[in-house]
Amino acid sequence: MPVNSEKIRSIFPVLHQKVNGKPLIYLDNAATTQKPKSVLDALTDYYKHDNSNIHRGAHTLADRATRYYEKTRTVLKEFLNAKEEEEIIFTKGTTESINLVAATYGRKFITKGDEILISTMEHHSNIVPWQMLCEEKEAILKIIPINDSGEILMDDFDSLLNEKTKLVSIVHVSNALGTINPVREIIKKAHHFGAKVLLDGAQSTSHLDVNVQELDCDFLAFSAHKLYGPTGLGVLYGKRKILESMPPYQGGGEMIKEVTFAKTTYNDIPFKFEAGTPNIADVIAFQKALEFINELGKSKIKTHEDNLLSYATSLLGEIKGFIPVGTAKEKVSVLSFNINGMHPFDVGMMLDANGIAVRTGHHCTQPLMQRFGIEGTVRASFSVYNTESEIDYLASAVAKIAKIKNK
Repeated sequence: MPVNSEKIRSIFPVLHQKVNGKPLIYLDNAATTQKPKSVLDALTDYYKHDNSNIHRGAHTLADRATRYYEKTRTVLKEFLNAKEEEEIIFTKGTTESINLVAATYGRKFITKGDEILISTMEHHSNIVPWQMLCEEKEAILKIIPINDSGEILMDDFDSLLNEKTKLVSIVHVSNALGTINPVREIIKKAHHFGAKVLLDGAQSTSHLDVNVQELDCDFLAFSAHKLYGPTGLGVLYGKRKILESMPPYQGGGEMIKEVTFAKTTYNDIPFKFEAGTPNIADVIAFQKALEFINELGKSKIKTHEDNLLSYATSLLGEIKGFIPVGTAKEKVSVLSFNINGMHPFDVGMMLDANGIAVRTGHHCTQPLMQRFGIEGTVRASFSVYNTESEIDYLASAVAKIAKIKNK
């Protein structure tokens, strides 16, 4: 059965409003997805009924909060098909998850002359931490090039791999282009040379089935807020053996077994990497977002989003002056484009005046924009609650904007 978008929309309160006097059409899902009522209710219910610190309390509220918090870890284990709950670490987002790996695994295992590979299409969060590490360790950062469609050039990747390659950190799905990278092949080839692989799953986890055991990735980083969950919460998956070999990321409460002024012994994973009071309410609420996805089914969500992308690509492609950016064969529901002769920010502002929310700019991928010789793009990104009628309205608005410029 196809997705019933209207029924789904009814459980997302934010969608039922007007912006600039027009019904809101929210097409900025690659930046953050909206939240179903179950997530919002879980947040307030925690503070109304269960507000307490976790793990160390002996009273009923602390016990309840701990059980609800840890249940989310269990749900995430199943969501990713991780081997163990202990391989799931809570962070504040994809950015912190990547920085954690760079600061711990990187500082311990990367040495002078080692090589780290990333691609041209990486988000700044998967560029800057490795630049900082390479500068500190005198390691070498190498860049995998892409073609004009926004696809990795695998022959070039093969030529970059060698015995000096210690880490490949690659985006699973491009936030700016929607490209789905061939990560299974990348992981297999990297492992042949003994390199570890980190996947930036910020975009892939909301669109694709991500099975970490099947992929055999060593790390996976992603954020709750792109999965219908709260902001300020991320996840780092790592293989147990690797996580146990890594030093702590931060010092403080929860990550210790025993502290004396002479020496501190560290806690077991995942707690070794979760210093201090965690983001309890958002972790608990995230469980409801995962339940929402599981109840609908990833395959059904993806089919709906793929249909929207195909419809939008065809409809907007007929508009004079429309320039698509990122035309990979394998994509998720991200449509980046420009209008000939117009700055993307101006297009975005005109769309906003019509109640249409899109993202404009370089999307935290400045080197990628430089590769295409542009300042940025307009990015429309679709989710399960979007409809073809909304795309009709988007296309109509874009056509009017393009006509103004291309008379």
